[in-house]
Amino acid sequence: MKRSRHQRYDVFKSELVKKAQFSPIFELPQLEPVHFKPAHAIPFEKIYSKATSKNWLHFYTHDHIFECVWNNPKRYLPIFKRIAGVITPDFSVYREMPLAMQIWNTYRNRALAFWLQREGVPIIPNVRWGDERTYAFAFEGLPKGGTVAVSTNGLLRNKQYREYFKQGLAVMIETLQPQTIVNYSRMTDDIFGPYRNDGPELIEVPYYAFSVRKEAA
Repeated sequence: MKRSRHQRYDVFKSELVKKAQFSPIFELPQLEPVHFKPAHAIPFEKIYSKATSKNWLHFYTHDHIFECVWNNPKRYLPIFKRIAGVITPDFSVYREMPLAMQIWNTYRNRALAFWLQREGVPIIPNVRWGDERTYAFAFEGLPKGGTVAVSTNGLLRNKQYREYFKQGLAVMIETLQPQTIVNYSRMTDDIFGPYRNDGPELIEVPYYAFSVRKEAA
């Protein structure tokens, strides 16, 4: 069937959010709650060499590596359907970016997450925030009471980054009341300690390179 002009030039990827319900303020596509508990995950750049039905996939890597998924998501759908599931995309929300760009990247993360869920791919919603300005939109449209994913990858060596993450984590837990939090990389006590005995279930998914070294040992 010949595609319409709108379909050929859909630069805003409106097809990704077809049939979506949108949140009331920032109009982010709303996701359904999930309850998955992955033990490990591979980065997107390993999707062709390491993807199996036992592996989850994550996007906690450089944005330019997975920009291709936004540009042509249908190209990757067959392989997404062959793996265990996807921790949804993580386009960066840097505090140094204009707030408009942080909102746009949050929308892109959420639009791809909705599309994957609509297409029947098992997902875990990735949650990303920056400073307190982002709290207004970072958690909007996400389901309460299910499983969500976060990542401490790349921030543990910086005291300021750790503090921003720690503050946002507390707001996220209060807002979404997740049953389970999946964290890619280390779950240090100064950040996650307050929730270990009284809070959501915490699951640490080890950094991919560390997992490979451990398996080879």
